[in-house]
Amino acid sequence: MQDRLSKTETRELVPAAWRRGLVGSLRGGWLRLNLPAKLLLLTIGFVLLAEVLIFLPAMANYRQGWLNDRLTAAHVAALAADAMPTRDVPPALRSELLRTALVRAIALKRGGQRRLVLPPVTELTVDSFYDMRPLVKPTTSEALSDWFSEIGDALAVFLSGDDRTIRVIGPLGPRDDDVIEIVIPEEPLKRAMVAHALNLTWISVIISVITAAFVYLALNSLLVRPMRRITRSMLHFSENPEDPERIIVPSARHDEVGTAERELASMQKQLSQQLLQKNRLAQLGLAVSKINHDLRNMLANAQLISDRLTTIADPTVQTFAPKLIASLDRAINFCTDSLRFGRAEEATPRRELMLLKPLIEDVGDALFLPRDGQIGFAMDIDDTLRIDADREQLFRIISNLVRNAVQAIESQDDAKGEIRISGRREGRKVTVEVSDDGPGVPAAARQHLFRAFQGSTRIGGTGLGLAIAQELTAVHGGTLKLADTARGATFVLELPDRATH
Repeated sequence: MQDRLSKTETRELVPAAWRRGLVGSLRGGWLRLNLPAKLLLLTIGFVLLAEVLIFLPAMANYRQGWLNDRLTAAHVAALAADAMPTRDVPPALRSELLRTALVRAIALKRGGQRRLVLPPVTELTVDSFYDMRPLVKPTTSEALSDWFSEIGDALAVFLSGDDRTIRVIGPLGPRDDDVIEIVIPEEPLKRAMVAHALNLTWISVIISVITAAFVYLALNSLLVRPMRRITRSMLHFSENPEDPERIIVPSARHDEVGTAERELASMQKQLSQQLLQKNRLAQLGLAVSKINHDLRNMLANAQLISDRLTTIADPTVQTFAPKLIASLDRAINFCTDSLRFGRAEEATPRRELMLLKPLIEDVGDALFLPRDGQIGFAMDIDDTLRIDADREQLFRIISNLVRNAVQAIESQDDAKGEIRISGRREGRKVTVEVSDDGPGVPAAARQHLFRAFQGSTRIGGTGLGLAIAQELTAVHGGTLKLADTARGATFVLELPDRATH
């Protein structure tokens, strides 16, 4: 039993797999075709579909007309038979009337009485019956049903044999019960319909070819050729986007294709200009990096020399030496930040779950905080709070924020203030706030706060510290923003834990 089931399932699965393979092959072949080939095939397909939709009703109408002609000819033959004085039609005349009308028997029904006017010459067997009387005030569904029935009857003529005999009934006068009935062979109808179908087919083919050619040429001119031109321009432009000669020249069309060409030309022009600008900036950045590197070395030498000035007991030297050293420190920090920001991208974070408080303490030590009598340094961080981050990159983020706070406090007249750092965990996210009671962030700096060389919060600053901090925060999937405070500035750093899969 199991073997039989497996064979049955196999027989059922093979056609299904074959169909899926066929559909997949057709779909793959269709996708590999270019646009003109697809357009040609669609045009031919739709024209053939339209011809089929025209052909079937046409054949149904032709059949209706042919049978009505037979009813009319039979009516004339019946009138000729009734013209005989005794209505006794001689066999020779009866055969001639039936042959002329292409029928085998004729009967009339008037006033409820049916009379065989021209009986058949030989015994007949009727294979099918058709009523040609029109429907009286048909509904929409009845009319549709009758229309489809006529198409089915027309198709049945082509599929039937040549020896069929049919009985047809049609109206004889204004009264519904006055009818004429005829018995005819279907073979003459079939021959006439085949001949008409061949004529209609040839006419349809000629019309289809002409229509398809005009439709194809029109669509090819209006849509396909412009789209291929746009495609070629895109490929040509992608080979060398910096070459302005490769930008598409829009046509004078005002339709959707013209709009697409103009928008493409605008985008290509903007992209070309941006690439040229970026290349110039890249070359300029490389030169600046080299100059910056050498300048930093020279400043480091100057810093070593200035350190020796502190050993000189001259009061004037002692007054200006600390300022000179501070200026050199700021210059070296600026060179270092510029080189760091000039990297193409930051390294991928090597994250680890570490204690936050010791790292904050390292930041304070590196910046000599607290500074007695000048800048206070307070932390509100639990000793067990852990954060999931890259140690070096998080150190740079906090260090840049704290350094900005120090510089903000030093810019005040009394150069005194306090920096406060707090941290807390909320679910799978750690929030760190760096606050100071300095002058705060000017309104003009808030618009470009995290943009290099635009978001500086102090005169003479570059804004690189905040730009670097924001970039490092982004590679951790976190956010860095400025909170609204009544006094000073508070930066809120939010770092989520790594996603678990």
